[in-house]
Amino acid sequence: MDVLTSSGRAVAVAALVLLGAGAFLDWPELVLLGLAALSALVVAGLWMLLSPELTVVREISPLRVTEGELSRGIITVTNRAARRSPPVLAIDHIGRRRVTIPLPSLPGGSRFSAGYPLPTAQRGLHTVGPLSVGHTDPLRLMRLTTDYATRTVLRVHPRVHPVATMPTGRSADMDGPTSATAPRGGVAFHSLREYEPGDDHRLIHAKSTARLGVLTVRHNVVPEEPRMMVVLDTSVAPYSTASFEDAVRVAASLAVAAAEGGFPLYLRTTGAERLTVRSRDQVPDLLDLLAGVQRTAEDRGLSALPELAPHEDGLALTVVTGHPEPELRLAVSRVRAQFAVLSLVQVGGGPGGRVPPLPGAFVVAAETSDDFPATWNRLVTR
Repeated sequence: MDVLTSSGRAVAVAALVLLGAGAFLDWPELVLLGLAALSALVVAGLWMLLSPELTVVREISPLRVTEGELSRGIITVTNRAARRSPPVLAIDHIGRRRVTIPLPSLPGGSRFSAGYPLPTAQRGLHTVGPLSVGHTDPLRLMRLTTDYATRTVLRVHPRVHPVATMPTGRSADMDGPTSATAPRGGVAFHSLREYEPGDDHRLIHAKSTARLGVLTVRHNVVPEEPRMMVVLDTSVAPYSTASFEDAVRVAASLAVAAAEGGFPLYLRTTGAERLTVRSRDQVPDLLDLLAGVQRTAEDRGLSALPELAPHEDGLALTVVTGHPEPELRLAVSRVRAQFAVLSLVQVGGGPGGRVPPLPGAFVVAAETSDDFPATWNRLVTR
């Protein structure tokens, strides 16, 4: 659609005023000036009829970055016509920001690409788009814009610090103890049970089948190994804006350390986001989740802890929060019996980061996420 620019609107108003004043005052010079302004608008309109035949593609590379890393938008314009295209102006939207990218005139059949940096200083899921591309006449009186509704999500992950894995109370043992809740399919024998459709016939226990008169199989499971759970408090009250970002980085560091260490991991937030991580390949998924977490006033905070624990034995829990009210802090102690080991990380506060002890919990305090690794590694590995 042809749209008058601010200059075009001014020229249109001037043309009307000059023509009206010239006719009213019988002043030919004013009429000539009005006709000149009107002619400029007519020429601009005719120019805009020669709209370019362009194909515009926008790509984001890479789509996942860590805070502060470089991500670029790349616009590729192809002139499909045989004639030269006029210069065009692309406008892309990143959240509430607008980025303007001038694109040159192109010979027929040629292609041009232009890159521009995207804002990655702030963790989050940033929507890139919509994209609009437009051209104007030489006098900038009119602008023809084509909108492209394409939208892409740029995922800016929290920074991850190298930290020791969470304390579990024991070390991984492939021949360790087993339980009925352990995943099936391992090599460790746990018990005998009645055959179920789909069971491997090689697991049939002949002696027990003959003695009981019921088809019986060996129930093999994956031996119990240290399993970890990270819970991030996503309520509003315990944090400032900066300390919440630090808490997200701490939770990310602990979760990545567990996943890359090969430990099964449950990642939870008190706002109900949840992810089960069983391999290193899922590290991008857990960072995607943490890229999008936000504080909300409806979040119950640490009072939601009893509802977050899976019905499994032997879990090591680490809770990451800011400085909640004392009663909410005690909610961590109340779930102690459900876990093999319980750790509490409190982020924010003044220098020194001192916090009172908590019954049944290993407590670590850090002023910022940058301070956390040294304090955590010193206390966990000593």
